[in-house]
Amino acid sequence: MKVAVLGSGIIGTATAWWLSQAGHDVVVIERESGPAQETSRANGGQISVSYSEPWANPRMPLRLIKWLLAENAPISFRPRLDLGQWAWGLAFLRECLPSRLAPNIRAMVAMSEYSLATLRHMRAELGIEYNHLERGILNFYQDPVEFDASQDAADLMRDFGLDRRIVTADEVVQIEPALAPARATIVGGDYTADDESGDIYLFTTALARLAQQAGVEFRFSTQVSRLLAAGGEVQAVELIDSRGLYETLQADAYVAALGCWTPQLVGPLGVRCPVYPAKGYSATFDVVDPMAAPSVSLTDSAHKVVYSRLGGQLRMAGFAELGGYSRALNTTRCENMREMARALFPSALDFDNVRFWSGLRPSTPSNVPLIGRTRIPNLYLNTGHGTLGWTMGVGSGRALADLISGNRPEPEFPFLG
Repeated sequence: MKVAVLGSGIIGTATAWWLSQAGHDVVVIERESGPAQETSRANGGQISVSYSEPWANPRMPLRLIKWLLAENAPISFRPRLDLGQWAWGLAFLRECLPSRLAPNIRAMVAMSEYSLATLRHMRAELGIEYNHLERGILNFYQDPVEFDASQDAADLMRDFGLDRRIVTADEVVQIEPALAPARATIVGGDYTADDESGDIYLFTTALARLAQQAGVEFRFSTQVSRLLAAGGEVQAVELIDSRGLYETLQADAYVAALGCWTPQLVGPLGVRCPVYPAKGYSATFDVVDPMAAPSVSLTDSAHKVVYSRLGGQLRMAGFAELGGYSRALNTTRCENMREMARALFPSALDFDNVRFWSGLRPSTPSNVPLIGRTRIPNLYLNTGHGTLGWTMGVGSGRALADLISGNRPEPEFPFLG
């Protein structure tokens, strides 16, 4: 078939790659000048199978009330006159019910495990270099109450077969000696040796180049305007090219992988897509003292931020602002990130030349992504991965390529359609 993939972040690029490998004629439409320029540009770098936990859980409603007026809250809700935002928020509260937690985690873990296995296969076969490290993920706690509560989450992950083990404060520093300056404030942690980290931008751009060599056509600087439907199917996609001229593209199947802009594209066709943007921040520091900078990927539980070593840089990322589609940087947040990093790694980084960034994570209320066929037979979704786009990305692309090809995907996952 001829398949049009709309979007070239990690999700769209991986989908295009696996569709091409299955023998399809693939064209990718991207409004930016190249792949991975938006949400896949500068994330936290973690491939965190063992931390595939939904934001929606029974403890979250009280936390959100506590964080509502806090300027530097890990998750903040900025109310707007936006029906989509409020509908998403109500659905999120439903997903916080105790009965929803285990099914959501089961789905997320299944896709995350499959995606990591797929990534390792691709890395071995394709030889893509992306500053990856296989040193695990270490979650450290500075609040005894948070540390005690975390043990329930670790127990639940072990129930799903993931080796997320509780470690003492001394073991935290043994696993990552760069945390020694903060030892007095650390009360414990949990660690998963099988998780990984790496640069999503380097991987995605390299995969896009390989896909082009394999025959995938990428049309950059091309805006998706709308889907044209008739007779119960999508007949074409309307595009605006780099010169501002309109054209239409016809295909046998269409994949909407536009992140948080996907609902705006498919909504006019009556396709439900409960995805809303959660703005996240990152800060990239040059490492000036490699021995004082971490090489194990870290999660600071108190502030809900992560740190990943990417070659000669350290990437810090976190926060979630549910307040619309603006990517404007909040100066207060940026400065707080700089000071948090300085407190942990005072001599390791160049704090004067930080590169701040923000991206809009496409989030579903359950944090379970939307993958599969819509009510329109030749229109497919691959979106809603939230903070786990890197963790689930290549597996989601491979699974959707199987579905489009008429094959049953490997992971046990609640696919659409």
